[in-house]
Amino acid sequence: MTDKPVSRRTVLAGGAGLAASFAGCISTSKTPPGSGGADTSGGGGGGGGGTTDLLKAGGSSTVYPIANTAASYWNSNPPASDEEYWGPSQYGIDTQKALADYWAGLYGFESGDGGTAPYNVTVGLSHSGTGMEKLLKGQVDIGNSSAPVSAEMPDLSEEELSKYTDHVVGVDAQPIVVSQEVYNAGVTGITAETLKAIYKGDITDWKDVPGYEGESKSIQVVGRAEGSGTDTAFRLNLYGNANEPIPGVDLRKGQNQQVKTVVANSTNAIAYMALAFVTEQTPAISLTFDGKKFVPGKNLADKDYPLSRDLHMYTYEGTSKQEAAYLRMIISDFGQENFVKTSGYAALTDERQKNQLSKLPSTQ
Repeated sequence: MTDKPVSRRTVLAGGAGLAASFAGCISTSKTPPGSGGADTSGGGGGGGGGTTDLLKAGGSSTVYPIANTAASYWNSNPPASDEEYWGPSQYGIDTQKALADYWAGLYGFESGDGGTAPYNVTVGLSHSGTGMEKLLKGQVDIGNSSAPVSAEMPDLSEEELSKYTDHVVGVDAQPIVVSQEVYNAGVTGITAETLKAIYKGDITDWKDVPGYEGESKSIQVVGRAEGSGTDTAFRLNLYGNANEPIPGVDLRKGQNQQVKTVVANSTNAIAYMALAFVTEQTPAISLTFDGKKFVPGKNLADKDYPLSRDLHMYTYEGTSKQEAAYLRMIISDFGQENFVKTSGYAALTDERQKNQLSKLPSTQ
């Protein structure tokens, strides 16, 4: 059953097997044992246009926890009786099928045997720009991005951009984080004006930051790699321009996990990163913007929080039934509870969820 031109993607030779499990980079909240799902390569050889036994996603490290946990559930294909990992009746779904058998079956894929999924899903880890490029080249079937493709691929024409189909799966509110020593010295909040000045290089010492009560200490300004969706969203949301120069940055990292490690191991760092990666060693601080104070754990999900951004899983030249089955699972109530919320992100509102589901090919 092929519902896209085969010429768009190169079907994997043999199409078999998952890449080795991704070790020690991200801890997702619940991963079914023996489920695999991760692929550190970030792409290579697609196949989403036809009925293959491998669906490949890749890109943003911010979207990775959602996509990879979903892949782990899918590949393990737990039975309907497994209420920890599936239990469809909890979500108003009337079926006795195993998880992947049910979602794939909505699009006519033959059910597995309750232990083998109709096809496997693997998720690569890189960043948003890479995901969009690999999707364009047919190296992945789904490109994960934490910024709009128009911001990640600004040189593409409107016609070229129109070939990307945007599937929003959740919402992230990027917190500002600082090193534990800085937090303990009194910096538990910051204004947008001060934050902008730090990233512009106009403020370089913590003693010039309101609230700081420690000794003079240079600020280590950490940013994401240019081309990362987190960096693009930060510039766009804070400065109003995705290409705004921020010369105050001392160090750039390509992935949220790397930013977390730098901040946790430093005594003078400030950074922005995805909400899902905040820990006690990387405390999040409040941000006051246009007179309103946004506090982590309270109101970062408000629509007027300046560093809030959608989380995207793009398809190219339409959405195949194979892609749609996996995406429908993530966008459903089941997926929002088990993949989005447990990754530390905000679920879609009912209205947005309905809109995103309407973008997918209709089920049988």
